[in-house]
Amino acid sequence: MRQSEINFTIELDNENVPDKIYWDATDNPNEGLNDTKAISVAVWDNYHRNTLKIDLWTKDMEVGDMKRFMVEIMGGIASTVRGATGDEAMADDIDNLCRSLSKRIEAEFRAENQK
Repeated sequence: MRQSEINFTIELDNENVPDKIYWDATDNPNEGLNDTKAISVAVWDNYHRNTLKIDLWTKDMEVGDMKRFMVEIMGGIASTVRGATGDEAMADDIDNLCRSLSKRIEAEFRAENQK
């Protein structure tokens, strides 16, 4: 059986706040560690029938980028729901929420740039 790995390396400051986040994966087309400003990992705990979640972001992650990151994650969830369950209504509801949140983020961005 083939195995694949995904690894995260987190550099913390003196107060245990992520300063740098790196990742690598067996099937990563890039060589070596790749840096990122945020990760979100969810794992289904079959025994307890709930989700275990890890969200980390570096202290220099911009708020607007974090909001976009969250909306893009939700958009990916809509695609997963559509493909994994065939529940078009649920996927459409998530997509609609993403569109609404994207409009809000764009309005915030425009307002911030007008200052």
